[in-house]
Amino acid sequence: MGTINPMKLKMYEYSKCSTCRKAQKYLDAKSVDYVLVPIRETPPTIAELKKMLAITGTIKKLFNVSGQDYRALGIKDKLAGMSDAEALNLLASNGNLIKRPFVLKGEKGAVGFDPKEWDRLVL
Repeated sequence: MGTINPMKLKMYEYSKCSTCRKAQKYLDAKSVDYVLVPIRETPPTIAELKKMLAITGTIKKLFNVSGQDYRALGIKDKLAGMSDAEALNLLASNGNLIKRPFVLKGEKGAVGFDPKEWDRLVL
């Protein structure tokens, strides 16, 4: 099995997520070459999460704040006391905690789906 081209868009998604399905339709409509990765089974790596943290500028933007796991684990109350390294390790170990879709293409990336923001990734 070959390696994934780092310039090919990589989208971490959850198949039951309506926002992820909208994002996939957007990519298909733009004829974008991409690879889908199931976020629950294969969460982004620490390196990918660090790259996204550099893009977003804040660790909280990487969290799926409306998710069941986020609420059940009380992350809202714990996040302020966590180091970025602790938060990144938590995210890398539980794909349910990551805001989705989570997309990377080269040195660019985005969390969530905003067509205008995604235009800068694919154009």
